[in-house]
This record gives sequence, C-alpha cells and structure tokens, in this order.
Amino acid sequence: MLAEERSVVSGCRYLAVDLEQATGEMAARIANPSNQDAWLPNTTVIGFCRKSAQSLPALTRKLLPLVDLVADGTTRNELLDSALNNLQSNPMASTALVQLLRSNHKMSVEDGLLLESLTYSALQHGAEFLAWLRQRRAPNRESRESRLPVTVNRDGDRLTITLNRADKHNAFSASMREGLCEALALAETDYSIGQVLLQGAGPSFCAGGDLEEFGLARDAALAHLTRTTRSPARLIDRISKRTTAQLHGACIGAGIEMTAFAGHVTAATNAYFALPEVGFGLVPGAGGTVSIPRRIGRHRAALLGLSGQRIDAALALEWGLVDELSNPR
Repeated sequence: MLAEERSVVSGCRYLAVDLEQATGEMAARIANPSNQDAWLPNTTVIGFCRKSAQSLPALTRKLLPLVDLVADGTTRNELLDSALNNLQSNPMASTALVQLLRSNHKMSVEDGLLLESLTYSALQHGAEFLAWLRQRRAPNRESRESRLPVTVNRDGDRLTITLNRADKHNAFSASMREGLCEALALAETDYSIGQVLLQGAGPSFCAGGDLEEFGLARDAALAHLTRTTRSPARLIDRISKRTTAQLHGACIGAGIEMTAFAGHVTAATNAYFALPEVGFGLVPGAGGTVSIPRRIGRHRAALLGLSGQRIDAALALEWGLVDELSNPR
C-alpha cells in the first residue's frame, strides 16, 4: 500500500508528482473513488507543473484533488521554498496539517474544529514542538494584564468588539480568549444586535498566539477541552452573517484563523497574514484548518500553512482570504 510505503514515519518527507507527465489513463485510474484510499499516502503530496495547473488537460486536472499542494508557474518561489524547508525540518507537523486539510473540507465546522484541536493537543507532546520550546527564551510568567484585553461597546444595534493589548500587538492570550468569548456569546444570544464589528487597537489586529504562554499548558486533554469549550472561532461562525472583521497590520495565526469565519472581512493595505505554527511543530489551533480552506481552497491553505511565510493584503484579496481593502487608519 502506498500509504505505508510512502509514509512520513518511514522517512518520506513528501511525494512529488509531475502532473504534466501523468497520462490520461493514470489520472482516470487514480481519480476513481474506489482507488483513492490506496493512493493517499501518509505524507504530503506535491503536484508540480511548469504552467498554471488550470491549463492542464481536463482528465489530468482530476488529479488535483488528490494532491495536497500545487506548485505551478503561478506559485511564488519564496512560499514554495519555505514550504519545502518546513517539510524537511518539521515533517510530523507538516503531515498532520495536510491530513487535517484533507479531512476538514468534508466535515462540518463543528467536527473540523474538534479534529483540529485533537491534532493540536497531540502535537503539543511531539518531538518537534518540544524541540522548539527548548531553543526559545524562557517565558515571562510574571507578566500581568494592565488593562482589559477585550473591550465592548454597544451603539444601537451595533456591537463593537476591540482586541485591547495594543502594546503586545494584541497577542492572543488566554485572558483575551475568555474576554472575546464572552463578547461573542452576548452577540449570539442577543438578537437585537444586528451588526458585530471585530477590530484591534494599536498597530496590529492580532499578532497570533502569545508566545509567553506557549508550553505552559502541559495537560493536553484539558487544553483540548478548553479550546473546544471556549472557541471564538465557533462563535464567529455562528454569527457570521452579522459579523465584519476589520483587519490591519499583523494578522498572524489566530488573527486570521478565527476572523476568516466572519461574513465580511476588510483589510487595510498595510495588513499581512501568516500561519507560522508548523514552524513550531504544531498546526493552526484557532480554527484555521477549517476557516481558511473554506475561503481560499485546500491547496492555497496548505501553501500558506506549510510555508509559514507572510502574504500581503493584495495577495490575500486575490486569493479571497479577505473581501475588501481599505486605507490604513
């Protein structure tokens, strides 16, 4: 079985497929649903071609759903190079990410968030994340919040929720998660609220998870149950039709993962986006393996997550990660 012969556990970091050399007969055989389980290996499958993948013959394009990452003439070299580096340095997290993306586009949001959280908890005790923890500086466990991490303002039927750790670029902490969940739960239960606006104070919307807290929660089961009980991503999805997210500056990790569930996402032209978690030996854990592929597709979500690199607001708009650009405030 290919799944066993070409497995990351056996040292196969990724499997490269030359899409231009695939014959129509091969494509038809592999694309047959009865053969797909035998085809999908336990490693990342990259489909290469020189031109745009969409210019391939129709029969060959049937192979595209069976690859995790498409590297064609439109792919930015810096994103692909970084993805290949992560596949070599963090193969377990990389493979876990593509397995999530393979599954989550077929699942409900609820089931996808559950699977993402279980995977994240497993990787928290994996060798790649533990190695990352060992090489970073010791976190400052004595830091305290100097102000409310989330503020809420009601004006008529409009509720404005502001991430309020401006001095830390709104790094997503446990206390911010709690405050955000409280505000979003209010919006979900109060039907007189017709509009919900998510924004961030200071130079960035959200610079991702607070690195000072990474590695502090060593009870994987408790961490999983906390993530699935207190999930801003789930709440945003539930009120998505009423929700607009206004993004600017750094929108990293949680900063784009949960907000991608919003019904309308605007980004200032100075905004930039990244999913750096695979570089830590983890996968996105704030809903990104569910929300982002629903906006930009599984292949681009894999490129963004495997590379860990930033993309700018213009590319985010082109991909559909955001819906509209605005001038910086």
